[in-house]
Amino acid sequence: MRSLPTQDYRRSDYRVPTRPFTGLDAVVNRYIGAYRSRAAVAAGLLKESESIIQLEREYRDLTNAELQRRLIEFREHFRRGGRQVPAYVGPALAAIREAADRQLGLRAFPVQIMGALALHRGLLAEMATGEGKTLTAGLAAVLAGWSRRPCHVITVNDYLVERDATWLETFFHFCGVRVGRVVGSAPPPERVKGYECDVTYVTSKELLADFLRDRLHLGRLQDPTRRLIRHLLQPQTAARSPLVLRGLHTAIVDEADSVLIDEAVTPLIISASHKNETLRNAAGFACEMVRALEPGVHYQINHRYKEVELTEAGQGTLVEQVQKLPGLWQGPERRLELVIQALVAREFFHRDKQYILDNGKVVIVDEFTGRPMPQRTWQAGMHQAIEAKEGIEISDPSETIARLSFQRFFRCFHKLSGMSGTAREAAGELWQSYGLAVITIPPNRPCARQHWPDRYFATEPAKWEAIAAEARRIHALGRPILIGTRSIAASERLGALLAADGLEPRVLNAARLKDEASTIALAGDPGRITIATNMAGRGTDIKLGDGVAAAGGLHVMASERHESGRIDRQLFGRSGRQGDPGSAQAFVSVEDELIQRYLPGPVRRTLAGAWQRDSAWKERFLAWGCDYAQKKAQNSARKQRNTVLRSDLWMDQALSFAGADTI
Repeated sequence: MRSLPTQDYRRSDYRVPTRPFTGLDAVVNRYIGAYRSRAAVAAGLLKESESIIQLEREYRDLTNAELQRRLIEFREHFRRGGRQVPAYVGPALAAIREAADRQLGLRAFPVQIMGALALHRGLLAEMATGEGKTLTAGLAAVLAGWSRRPCHVITVNDYLVERDATWLETFFHFCGVRVGRVVGSAPPPERVKGYECDVTYVTSKELLADFLRDRLHLGRLQDPTRRLIRHLLQPQTAARSPLVLRGLHTAIVDEADSVLIDEAVTPLIISASHKNETLRNAAGFACEMVRALEPGVHYQINHRYKEVELTEAGQGTLVEQVQKLPGLWQGPERRLELVIQALVAREFFHRDKQYILDNGKVVIVDEFTGRPMPQRTWQAGMHQAIEAKEGIEISDPSETIARLSFQRFFRCFHKLSGMSGTAREAAGELWQSYGLAVITIPPNRPCARQHWPDRYFATEPAKWEAIAAEARRIHALGRPILIGTRSIAASERLGALLAADGLEPRVLNAARLKDEASTIALAGDPGRITIATNMAGRGTDIKLGDGVAAAGGLHVMASERHESGRIDRQLFGRSGRQGDPGSAQAFVSVEDELIQRYLPGPVRRTLAGAWQRDSAWKERFLAWGCDYAQKKAQNSARKQRNTVLRSDLWMDQALSFAGADTI
């Protein structure tokens, strides 16, 4: 079917992002952000939500048909737009609240209405874990979907995309809104169908990838005026649109700190593989050459920056074996690059941590979500170096054909909002990078979760034994336990340790995706032990089984600290939802990756010596070291994001000067 010129224009419509403020402008902008995040804004939203709650009498006695008729009337007002729309927001939310109660059995609390108002007005709502962010996003998505402009509800993984869209489908349908979903495995026809809906649930990576692919399809026809002229000159091309999206307008970002901060360290890259037999052979030869190289003798390791530097002995060994490499790679610079890459693959990329092997293929594991990413590859020959290390078939390398940072992409939306349980710490960066003011939404019920003191150990084996002993103790009380680990290998190791003690833990990681729904559903049952990577740390609610609340609720154990304190708090937030009882505790050792990577060498040695001497202040010293290491890790990640932003600006200037299409 042939589209109208306005429809074709909207299919590639987006807001041209403005350049981030710098210097004195950035200082002034920071104060503006603080003003828009002031407590008075939250107080105003709460007062408005309470007035909306008072309207429930107007809709409670209506039949379903009458309520739907009122919802359709509101939809027409929002579709037409205009100055009168703000006056309809309150009554419309009251009607939507009634619809949610009838279709989902959930009557939104005042704080959820408050959150929906914040999302509708382009704010970032900080809502504690378990406060019902999924329903809150659904309420705001109905208002956005009524406008018939594209509304994307963005979450952190495909599991949550499927879960949320399926759960809310009857509610959206009742409100006259079409809902779709797009997951990583969806083929182009299904993606088109998902994006054609009023509200689309999707991950940030899939949405950005589809946006870049659409721009590649358009080529020099990204300007809608050019497309209109071509359609006039070549009418036969008008019916054949290669686009998947129908434009960018509204984005509601769930777990916004993860999507907008943690996962924005690197840009998303679209690449295409190309034949390069020489590089494939060279990667295999380089892997053989480094087998005899020893750390500390032939090369030095920088754990913080994940870098390797050859010593003079290493350089000499490399010269002796240079004849093994293909002729192109025998030059000093090229062979050094190849060998360094092989060493980095060996020292910093580990199976069941950064990647898994699936059917003879290297599959990257997302560092923040713990999920496999089968369609992703490392760039610049690193993927081939890891394949050579694992002794599997080496694939063809890929070359970059499109790239875009998440910071720049999310500034392309006309209307951006979000939710998170831990956004306040990143409020300054969220405002400076995305123009999102953070508003704290109070909990519906006071949090009853207990935070037990961290426990500290000299070695990792001692820590794992203590975790197992504590799990046995809590299990004997009939309480469910969730143990968070940072890697697949750690989760499997702990699972085997507990199984040897006669316990029956359920392990959830990237290699065990099939059982995710059932594992989460049962994780709150009496005596249940669940071991999970970050997969269970975002967007999931663990409901308590019978008698669990009386026994003390869910107990969460962190097997080590993450590089961001917000991820630790997200894990602890799995317990104590909606005023339920619960407890949380972290276990830390001197040998943990965070300590080893981010504490300076002299401090690590002093810390190890304190444990050997059984110093009275050793635990306090390790607690300080852990906090210091986390701050260093967070600062390092922030610098990486700033580097990405500077790269954006540089490319913008360079491409604009060259006359190329930019965003």
